[in-house]
Amino acid sequence: MALALGLENKRQVYVVIALFAVIVLAGGYELRDYFSSPSAPSTAIPSASTTLTKGHEPTATRSATGTANAQGPEAQKLGNAGLDPTLHFEKLEQSEQVEYRGTGRNIFSTESGPAEIETPIATARVAAPEVVVPQAPRPPAIDLKYFGYTQDHDKSIKAFFSRGDDVFMARSGEIVDHRYKVVSIQPGSAQITDLSYNNTQTLPLIAN
Repeated sequence: MALALGLENKRQVYVVIALFAVIVLAGGYELRDYFSSPSAPSTAIPSASTTLTKGHEPTATRSATGTANAQGPEAQKLGNAGLDPTLHFEKLEQSEQVEYRGTGRNIFSTESGPAEIETPIATARVAAPEVVVPQAPRPPAIDLKYFGYTQDHDKSIKAFFSRGDDVFMARSGEIVDHRYKVVSIQPGSAQITDLSYNNTQTLPLIAN
């Protein structure tokens, strides 16, 4: 058992010595880079656990690479060799001497007269359509002829009317030929109403 414990202790001592040697070598490598290039940014010394990990980058290297990719590529830096900051007064004077040479009215001058406006050939307003009120058709003339009358003993007058070959005798208020109503009878005229059109006309006495 004592022999086994001695061998195990020796192995642990060897491992510690190896780790210490690796740390010393890594520290010396970093110090050499620092003193050889002072302008370069300093990088953190990786720990022993990070250095001994196989198949993985150190943590400091991965973080720097990720930041560069997130910011994007560097922009192109331009020089100022072709820039001329001198103020050229002669070029400014030439721009101030430009005169307005338009063919119409000078809107920048108070002495310029008003622009001539041509008289329009026709008005641009659309005339309202004329409203035509339909008129009712005129009723036809009463087809009766008042050609005579007679007077009774009671002073009442009977009138004689003809329509074509038909002859009618009627008093005031009577209907002639189922269509014409006698309104009033005078010795020289008679008022007749056409019941079909509700139209009243005066028929003169026609002498034979």
